[in-house]
Amino acid sequence: MLRREILSVRNTLTADDVRESAAALAGRALELPELARARTVAAYVSVGSEPGTLALLDALRARGARVLLPALLPDNDLDWGAYTGEGSLARVQHGGKMALFEPSGQLLGPDAVTAADAVLLPGLAVDARGMRLGRGGGSYDRVLARLERAGVHPALVVLLYDSEVVERVPAQAHDRPVQAVVTPSGVRRFRHGS
Repeated sequence: MLRREILSVRNTLTADDVRESAAALAGRALELPELARARTVAAYVSVGSEPGTLALLDALRARGARVLLPALLPDNDLDWGAYTGEGSLARVQHGGKMALFEPSGQLLGPDAVTAADAVLLPGLAVDARGMRLGRGGGSYDRVLARLERAGVHPALVVLLYDSEVVERVPAQAHDRPVQAVVTPSGVRRFRHGS
C-alpha cells in the first residue's frame, strides 16, 4: 500500500523537479563525512522519477572515489562494475521490468560490494528507526546479507525525497537499518544500538 502511494507521488514529478532535486541531493550527500572519507562507494543509477544520482556519481568520481554500480542478475542478485563516467553505462532491458543503466565494462562479481566504505541504497521510504522500504525485488536485501556474512560494515545511506521520510515502514526480522537518509533538504541520521 505504502509502495503504491509513494510511486504514484513520484510519478507526478516533472523532469525539472527530478533534475533540481538531484542537484540538491548531490550537494547534501557530498557533505556526509561517510562519503567524504569513502575510497569506494557502491551506488546505483537512478531511473525514471527516482531521486537522481548521476550528479552525485560524477562528483564522487571527481573527488577520487571508486564508484561501483550494480548489474541486475537473472535471479535478482546484483553484480558490480566500476563507473568511469556516463559513457561507461549501458541501458539494459530486463524482461518486463524497467530498463536500467548498468556498467558496460567488466563485472567484478557480487562480492565486489564488500570492498565498499559506503553503500548508497535506493528506496521508497525510510522511517524514524532508519528502516528502509525497498521496491520489493529483494536485490538489496541480498546485498545487505552479503555484507553481513563478510563481516563488513560500510555506511548505509538511502537517497529519498523529503516526503518519503515517514513515521514507520513495515519491517521484517532480516531488515537492517540505514545510518542516514539524504533528501534534497538535508541529512537525517539514525542511532542504532550495536
